[in-house]
Amino acid sequence: MKAIYLVRSGPARSAFEIREAPQPCPKESEVLIKAEAFGLNFAEVMARLKLYPDAPPLPCVLGYEVVGRVEAMGANVRSLRNGMRVVALPRFGGYAEYVVSDFRRVMAIPESMNAGVAVALAVQYSTAWFAAEELVQLRENDHVLINAAAGGVGSALVQIAKRKKCIVYGACGSDEKLEFLKTLHVDFPINYRRQNVCTEIRKLRGKLGLDVVFDSLGGSSFKQGRGLLGPGGRIVTYGVAELVRSQKPFAPLNLLWNYGFLHPLALLQQSQSVIGLSLLRAVESKPEIIQRCLQSVIDLAAKGELQPHVGGTFGASDIADAHKLLESRKSIGKIVVKW
Repeated sequence: MKAIYLVRSGPARSAFEIREAPQPCPKESEVLIKAEAFGLNFAEVMARLKLYPDAPPLPCVLGYEVVGRVEAMGANVRSLRNGMRVVALPRFGGYAEYVVSDFRRVMAIPESMNAGVAVALAVQYSTAWFAAEELVQLRENDHVLINAAAGGVGSALVQIAKRKKCIVYGACGSDEKLEFLKTLHVDFPINYRRQNVCTEIRKLRGKLGLDVVFDSLGGSSFKQGRGLLGPGGRIVTYGVAELVRSQKPFAPLNLLWNYGFLHPLALLQQSQSVIGLSLLRAVESKPEIIQRCLQSVIDLAAKGELQPHVGGTFGASDIADAHKLLESRKSIGKIVVKW
């Protein structure tokens, strides 16, 4: 089979090679999937840039999500059958024609579901659902800020929040993305390159602040978001994209400094919460969580209540271009790569 190996760190153009690799064999509780397509996630950009500590040693095959058909199963798998079209979350190994995954991370999908939509549901929409429904439990009329709102997880959070009848503030970095957020019915779309997010929200909310902030940027963005919380507010941090876009020396130290100082007494006095989210850790420790989240978003997507946006489709030989687009932060929605 063919697999896309990350062979060196650095620029996408020189980082990958398509190689022949042995086809994996599923263990007792695993499923072998013949992949139709896989999706990209920002963690894979960070892995390429040596900024993701969980990445396997080089050379390695990245990839957290695939869509395809069940090719074979281990003896302990009872819930699936050969030929079934599925979406899965392997722990790496997704950039390959054949992929194995624990059966608890594999879900059946409709035959008619677009491959890009399916892989968007795997990591990005499951992350958003876990954050919004399991961790903070959004309520009607909650005032919610979503940073990187036009991205994969961000646009999923927008749809989930609007579904719960929240008032949504969406931050993005271009006028094109601003228009996209308007199509998602974001109440207050903000281009952070033209407007100061904190200033605009304080004009609208005054001392009331926000109920929830979802932050994928980390660093100074996290600090600003926490400062916007009102009494009882919650901030969910699930990424450190600021680390990638920073070109400064000692960027990791700058990132830590930019988070600011946080003392538990400050949280106690304002009845506020800071919640960290790593889907990888959640999947590993409590696989039933990903089953619940993934099944929920698949069902809602099949009904049309959630509508992932596919912002770029590439062939496997164009993996470098796909990575460059995601790293540029100019992409909207999900980037999918097809075999």
